[in-house]
Amino acid sequence: MVTQISVFIPNRPNQLAKVTSILMKEKVNIRALTVSETADYGILRMIVSDPDKAQKALQDSFLVDQTDVIACELKDKPGGLHEIATILGAANVNIEYLYAFVGKSNQAILILRVENQMRSKAIDVLESKSIKIYDPDEIYNL
Repeated sequence: MVTQISVFIPNRPNQLAKVTSILMKEKVNIRALTVSETADYGILRMIVSDPDKAQKALQDSFLVDQTDVIACELKDKPGGLHEIATILGAANVNIEYLYAFVGKSNQAILILRVENQMRSKAIDVLESKSIKIYDPDEIYNL
């Protein structure tokens, strides 16, 4: 399972720079990220090269959490996301959130968060449809 770091940051200027400065000093590379916001806080979700090191470095300045997510292959063409959404929907697996990025050789990688009790089912059903599930080292070492 790939580990995602979630950082709760005040919705004020320079907070993202503070996060990236800490990660830069620790030589932790960001592989993918997404930010969602509320009026007062933002949630920065990241896939990084070393989740444990990132959490340790950030936890003195921010509220940080780790979450297990699924990293799977996403066909980089129209309908690629539809295929995965349809497979999981037919298996009655709810996608809580997702984001995607391009890895090496222009392959698209989808990061999926599903309910903890549905994670194994989601992986099994995707693999049964020949969707590649990436192991953590493949993602962290891109």
